[in-house]
Formats: sequence, C-alpha cells, structure tokens
Amino acid sequence: MPQLYGVMEIHNRKNVLISAPTGSGKTLTCFLSILNELVDSSLKGILEDKVYAVYVSPLKALNQDIKVNLTQPLEELERLSEKKLGIRVGVRTGDTTAYEKQKMLKDPPHILITTPESLAILLNSPKFQTHLGNVQWLIVDEIHSLAENKRGVHLSLSLERLQKMCPGVTRVGLSATIAPLEDIAHYLVGYNGDEERDCGIVDVQFLKEMDLKVVSPVRSLVDTDYLLKHRKMYDTMHELIQQHKTTLIFTNTRSATERVVHNLKEMYPQYYNGENIAAHHGSLGKTNRFTTEQNLRDGKLKVVVSSTSLELGIDIGYIDLVICLGSPKSVARLLQRAGRAGHQLHSIVKARVIVMDRDDLVECALLLKSAVEKKIDRVHIPKNALDVLAQHIYGIAINQTINIYELFHLIKNTFCYHTLEWSDFFETIKYLSGEYVSLEERHVYARIWHDPETGMIGRRGKMARIIYMTNIGTIPEETYVTVKIGEQIVGKIDEGFLERLRPGDVFVLGGNVYMFKFSRGMTAQVSTSVSRPPTVPSWFSEMLPLSFDLAMEIGRFRRLMEDRFANNKSKEEILQFIHEYLYVDENAAESIYHYFYEQFHFSVIPSDKKIVIETYPF
Repeated sequence: MPQLYGVMEIHNRKNVLISAPTGSGKTLTCFLSILNELVDSSLKGILEDKVYAVYVSPLKALNQDIKVNLTQPLEELERLSEKKLGIRVGVRTGDTTAYEKQKMLKDPPHILITTPESLAILLNSPKFQTHLGNVQWLIVDEIHSLAENKRGVHLSLSLERLQKMCPGVTRVGLSATIAPLEDIAHYLVGYNGDEERDCGIVDVQFLKEMDLKVVSPVRSLVDTDYLLKHRKMYDTMHELIQQHKTTLIFTNTRSATERVVHNLKEMYPQYYNGENIAAHHGSLGKTNRFTTEQNLRDGKLKVVVSSTSLELGIDIGYIDLVICLGSPKSVARLLQRAGRAGHQLHSIVKARVIVMDRDDLVECALLLKSAVEKKIDRVHIPKNALDVLAQHIYGIAINQTINIYELFHLIKNTFCYHTLEWSDFFETIKYLSGEYVSLEERHVYARIWHDPETGMIGRRGKMARIIYMTNIGTIPEETYVTVKIGEQIVGKIDEGFLERLRPGDVFVLGGNVYMFKFSRGMTAQVSTSVSRPPTVPSWFSEMLPLSFDLAMEIGRFRRLMEDRFANNKSKEEILQFIHEYLYVDENAAESIYHYFYEQFHFSVIPSDKKIVIETYPF
C-alpha cells in the first residue's frame, strides 16, 4: 500500500511521487506525516501562525472534500487528547468569500488547500506572501491531470517561485495510474541548475478486480430507428441503476448531464424524483454542488449524473456502479472514472460503457482492451510555452525588480522550461516591455519596463496588479450568466443561450426546471417552473480530446481489419480475429464486422498508415 512506502519518505523530507490506483489512500499517505508533525508541534507549544503545507489540486470540489477529510480527524484527535490543538485548515479558491480571505490574512491556515490559479494569485499577494515564507511541504494532487496541459506548465512556474521563497520545501506528487512515471517525477521537482532534483517514486500498482463491459442497448446500431435506440438506451440505464444501490453516470458534457437527469425523471417518475437523483457539473452553483456531494457521501442518492467534475479523487462514499455514456476518450480517464466505483481497498471496480453508434463501439472496444491489458496513455508534457511564460514574467515583475539573467535561471529550473532558449526568453521580455512599437497600433501596450544597461525589469503602470490578477491562468475564457432565484444562485448558463431565451421560456439546470423571467446585466432571474417541456442549455467548448495513444491503437486496428478484407479472409475468420483481439460479445463483433465491410467495399478505411481526405465536386 502507498502508506507503507510513502509515509517515511515524506517524514524524512524527501521529494516523492506516489502513484497508486483510485481508492488506495494516496491523500492519506501524504497527510499522515504532515499531521503527525503539526500535532507534535502543537502539543509542544511551538506551532506558529504560518502556512506549513500547501496542497494544490485542479478541482475546487476536491479541495472542499480534502478540508472535510482533514478537519474531522483533527477534531477526533482533539477529543482523544482532550486538548485544543489549534491546527487550522483553509481553502483558497475562486469560491472563497472576501470575508474568508480577510480572515486568512489574520489567522493563516497551517494547511492551505488551493488551485493552481489561486496559488499564482497568492504568490503575488503582498499581504499573504509573509505567511508563505517558510512552507515545508508542497503537495500536488491529481498531478496526471495537470502535467499534460498548460495549466500544469503554469503551475510548474508557480512551484519554482515558491521554492525560491522556501528553499527547503518538500514536494509531494499524488497520481493515479499513469505513464511514464519518470517524466511526471521530473515535472514535479524540476532542476537545480543543470542537475535534476532528487525524487523518489512510489509505484503501488496492486491489481483490483475489474468488471468492465461495453454495452449496446440494441442488437443493431445501424438498422434500429433513432427514437427506439434512444428509448432502449434509457431502459438499459434504468435497469442497471435499479440493480445497484448507488450509480454514478458520466456524460462528457454539461448539456448531456442535464438532459439525462431530466429524461430519467420524465420517463420513470415513480423511480426518480428530486430526492434520489442529482446533477453535478462545473456550471452549477456552489451550494448545489456541495449538497450533491454530501448527499452522495450520506447515501441519500440513488444516482448522480456528472459531466467530468466527479471523475477526480473526491471522496463521494460508496458507489456500486459507474456508467459512461459514450467514450471517455482515454484509458487513464476510463480507469479514473471506473475507480469511482469500488473506491475502497478490496472492492470490485465495476463500470459499463454504453455506445450508441459504430464509431463509438470501435473506440470503446479498443479502450476496454487497453484498460484490461494495462496499456496506459503516456502523458505528453508541454514545454517552452511562451504565453504562460509571459504571464509569470509579468507577475514576477509586479512583485519585485529583478535581473533578467537571474530570472532566466529561475525559469530554467522548471521541467517545462529547462530547454528554453535565451533568444525566446529575451524576445518575450522585449514583447512585454513594448519594444515592438507596431503593437501599440493594435492597442497592445508595454506591461513591464526593461533597462538594457543593468538588465533589470520591473512593473509598469498603476493597474498592473489588477490586470495580472484578473487575467491569470490558462483555462479558456468563458462568458457565463449567473442564474438566480431572488438572491440564491442556481448556476450559470452560456451567454449565447441567454440571448435565445424569452420571458416565460422554460429550461432545465441542475436537473430542475426553471422559467426565465428577465435578465439584468450578467444575471438571469428565474422561478421554479410549471410542468412544461423544457429546453436544455448548451455550453461552449465541451468536447473531450481523444488521447494520442488510443488514437494510434484505433488506427492500428483499422489497418489490421483492412488487411484481412484485402486478403479475402472469410467472414468467419474475420469474426474470429475480432473475438481474439477485442473483448466483445457476438452482437458487437457482428456490428464491427459490418462496419468495416461497408467501409472497405464502398469507401476507404483510414488507419495509422493512411489518411483519408474527403472532397466534394462543388
């Protein structure tokens, strides 16, 4: 177990990456040593008013969950020791109120729980910086979901800036099953000049029993009428839900989440009501999300439908079954989602993937094959992203005047920028300091000053800090309209969806139906609605990307199928190959055979060796 190998490493102040399956206690491992030392300091009367540990995770919901899971054991320890320990745990995210932020300045949390973006803001907060001067532990949870994108690049620079403030900080990374672990470890700790910093790897890959299946709601995915197929999909879902105590459904998009909750309520009103079914996604109000999570922990919900917001390591109690509507698009994501079921040490991981067309069937069959055979997607860590670099240079210049050579060496200590060329770095400095006069014609103005003689840079303009704070991070900008009943926030809808609404229109949000009354600015006022058919909101940019390794597996399988048709293999031989290669039943094998038969005889089969470009006569 990770506790066996990880606790002493953290206690001995060694950098460590802990990789283990979902539900194995990775978070417990990292906090055992930290809580032990904080409790010891408290009992000796030497606990100071400062931040000892910074915990960073990509999800606000996960942060709130960690706070609950730390506060309860601390209360229990106080009860057992009959002493007030006074160990504070605080959450600082976009959901944190101004009052809570002010309170943190006065009484800083000993364990600070935050997100990558909020950490970058805190590093640039003059008042809070004093509390970060002697951080001893830096924990990055769900590191696999950060390292593969620009949020992770942004975080890597924040980690290095914190390391400069606290040279003795111990870095701890927590990851689900992922590859290659060596790259993730290097990403976590970075470099000290030209030398890689030491980082131990705790790789605990015990095999939990897995019950994974791809399910088609009908015998033929082509010949069945769409409406019948749609009805059968809900029948299949309903049947699976009723066979299990608690079910978690992943839909990939917020719109689909709303649609599924509403349709289950409408189609099976005697089984689902507002008490035992709920929606969970990032566009719901904070109160709604927290209530759903707590009800799930308390066993009050029969089924929860989520887009992607519950796939990371939130403690949501016991889940019997996970259903994925359509492909999760990567092996790691499938295992992460499936691991929500059986989120205990010796429980069975049980998941079903429901497919609605033959493209999805092929993709999900190969996804299942890779999951069963433990072929995990390799993470590709972005390097030398100059847009993220510009953000951090601007942030550092706001905080202090610094020599560009010192800044360059600080930046090159991160894994993501270790190969950064001086020319690219200096061009970024020139861009930020407004040396390209033509940019002013496009209303792009200098953000920092640069003295070529001394090599020093610093902030420019009175509004520098506000501009930095309000434009931080790499999450794509989305324009949301807040939906309210009176002063109570229900959630958020896309601005484009609001433009199509007229007073009296009915729409669904959080699984409940509301009637639109009016809008003022970026707020829409609604009331609880009468029973009229609602529309489902659409949110911008919700598509999940297909992982590179899975895409190559699909291309390879397509080529193998084309080879068999080209060599005039019989139907029986090709079906036998499908059964040997994939973990599918008779119906699925038959569907896959006819899919490739039609492509081979009436079109062209694209593969990992062949790109097909469609053209039109006009």
